[in-house]
Amino acid sequence: MATKRRTIREDAINLPNLLTMARIVMIPAVLWLMADGTPKANFWAAMLYIGTAVTDFLDGWLARRMGLISVLGKFLDPLADKLLVMATLVFLAYLGRLPLLGVVAVIVMVGRELSITALRTIAMSEGVVMAAGQGGKDKTALQMVAILMLIVYHPYEVDFFVYQTTVDLAEVGLVILYMSVFFAITSAGEYIKLFVEAVEAKEKRLAEEDEAATASTSPQAS
Repeated sequence: MATKRRTIREDAINLPNLLTMARIVMIPAVLWLMADGTPKANFWAAMLYIGTAVTDFLDGWLARRMGLISVLGKFLDPLADKLLVMATLVFLAYLGRLPLLGVVAVIVMVGRELSITALRTIAMSEGVVMAAGQGGKDKTALQMVAILMLIVYHPYEVDFFVYQTTVDLAEVGLVILYMSVFFAITSAGEYIKLFVEAVEAKEKRLAEEDEAATASTSPQAS
């Protein structure tokens, strides 16, 4: 029995996609809390940011579990992730929580995201699928942790029972952010290499098919 195709309207109101859209809606709330700048507001902004990370895991898991993987979901999920990362990074720079080097890092990462998104769009138009590599996944994980530290921002006392120290989460976040830049650049190189290899393989396959077609239609030698 054939499976009934779902419409875009039906996909838009399924639970995984509703969670993804909720994640997009939460972005302005995170930025609004960050703008307050107080430790309390930063704490709640961090909690809401963690909530977006939880929904990111949950919507993908539910889509697979419930058999609701859709074209709309494949579009919305990475869009929500990139909007969250880029919006918070740019807003952190606007709030003055980043030094000049941190602002440069943000520019590099935003430029990288836009470039790779454009490259993947071109690849899709050519019928080439570019799967996310390990470097890209490491970059995303480091970015998420760095942003969380920079949202909390303020120094905190940490008690190890026998040893007490003050941890400046802003400094920790900056170090992790700089680490993510390394993976952003190296993973971009991996994507470009994949793109070039995939396009060359496609062109070679098409050339071989053309040669085979020409050979099959050419008159046989006497």
